[in-house]
Amino acid sequence: MAKKPVVKESAVERELVAAVKLRGGICEKIMCVGKRGFFDRLIILPGGRIIFCEIKRPRGGVLSPHQRQYQAVFQALGVEACFVRNSTDIVELLKA
Repeated sequence: MAKKPVVKESAVERELVAAVKLRGGICEKIMCVGKRGFFDRLIILPGGRIIFCEIKRPRGGVLSPHQRQYQAVFQALGVEACFVRNSTDIVELLKA
């Protein structure tokens, strides 16, 4: 039986960047020195919608405790923060 091809996190990230750009937005790679587990991308969409996004591969991508904590803290402050694993997640994120 043939193995299913492994989709890498970078492929999901490229798809996200392209989808955001198609909607007239910006999807910037962010690095926060000294902040282990910080989000991968900052998405800015027309109309002022700003989203912090962590990207994981569809199968086997595990969220670290740091990443879960960042999401909880940002959401408690009223900031949109999400995790994206596949095309469905991207469509749902950009639909709102």
